[in-house]
Amino acid sequence: MNAQRAQEIASSSTMANVTYNGEGIYIEHVDETNATATIHSLKTPNNKQSVSVNSLSEQ
Repeated sequence: MNAQRAQEIASSSTMANVTYNGEGIYIEHVDETNATATIHSLKTPNNKQSVSVNSLSEQ
């Protein structure tokens, strides 16, 4: 996924089916300059992490 698409998903009011390492995630914030996203797992919302947008997949 690219940073622009990740930002579109993060800004959308519709929940998109996005995964990181095969697990469903929610994109909280996107840093387009560094091509990173702050995400959390749908199963563990308190476990936030910053990852490369290239590692995210839209299903």
